[in-house]
Amino acid sequence: MGLLAELTYRCPLHCPYCSNPLNLAAYSDELTVEEWSRVLTEAHDLGVLQLHLSGGEPLQRRDLLAIVTRAHELGFYTNLITSALSLTAAKAEQLKRAGLDHIQISIQAADPVLSDGIAGTPSYLRKVAVARTVKALGFPLTLNVVLHRHNIDQVAAILALAEELAVERLELANAQYYGWALHNRTALLPTWEQLQRAESVVQAARVRLAKQMQIIYVIPDYYSRYPKPCMGGWGRQQLTVAPNGDVLPCPAAGQITALPVENVRQRSLAWIWDDSLMFNRFRGVDWMPEPCRSCPRQTIDFGGCRCQAFQLTGDAAVTDPVCYLSPDHGIVADAVRVVNSGIEALPELVYRS
Repeated sequence: MGLLAELTYRCPLHCPYCSNPLNLAAYSDELTVEEWSRVLTEAHDLGVLQLHLSGGEPLQRRDLLAIVTRAHELGFYTNLITSALSLTAAKAEQLKRAGLDHIQISIQAADPVLSDGIAGTPSYLRKVAVARTVKALGFPLTLNVVLHRHNIDQVAAILALAEELAVERLELANAQYYGWALHNRTALLPTWEQLQRAESVVQAARVRLAKQMQIIYVIPDYYSRYPKPCMGGWGRQQLTVAPNGDVLPCPAAGQITALPVENVRQRSLAWIWDDSLMFNRFRGVDWMPEPCRSCPRQTIDFGGCRCQAFQLTGDAAVTDPVCYLSPDHGIVADAVRVVNSGIEALPELVYRS
């Protein structure tokens, strides 16, 4: 079981595909280091094994070292998910001594002009330098690149950069349309031709680099025949704690207004996991409508993403519109048709504030 600890939504980048909520100010009352220590202890007792420290930018927390130290004491495998802008060599060495196990660095493109343009701030050269520092310190390193219309044609160059940096793992994940990414969907969604070109490059690289690098490639939901499984199934394997202590089955679940959000300041993590309406509402298969109820894939994709269903239809209990069997699939098909027709000018990107 894994815990995504979103320590803060503060971030030096302004990426227009960010999945953080649009109402960032609502999360400014962040958990203290003492509260995080208690949450981690409860997570350990619940059976959590992997801890992903994310945000926003977790390095914005001045007490990050103390949080990592406590996580190491509890025996978690810890992964720092970072933009790397403020990760100095000295800070990286401190984190290693504190027990941090793994670092994941995001990068926005394969060259400084495009990467900095997408990030909304100069960052590329710093990211590459920090990646080399991280490797020199002996950390396993994941490079994460969110793909979209503006950078997907650079897949070959991104792979070359990852190979040069000797990363152990490369995540090429097309943008998932939540938060700011949904707001910018028309400007971000790649065309079918772009996806076909990129997939060909990725498949060849997987064969060539199989012994030295794990390559994860995730296509946009909107081009899938079936939806992705919702976090391996709603409330089955993963949970997220937001900066203010809200506990969610996945990072985007707070937007489902029909479900009450529980908070670690009022309830224990175990109660929230076991007994809350939020975590029990879509567990298993009994809640499913048709066509999911009769579908042989019901325990493979679990009806798809509840957050996506809510965002696109206003009802979290319907079949994910990504599924071609969904009565609401036309919503997704229309969005794809607009992008591939080229009949409408692309809107300007709106950057994360």
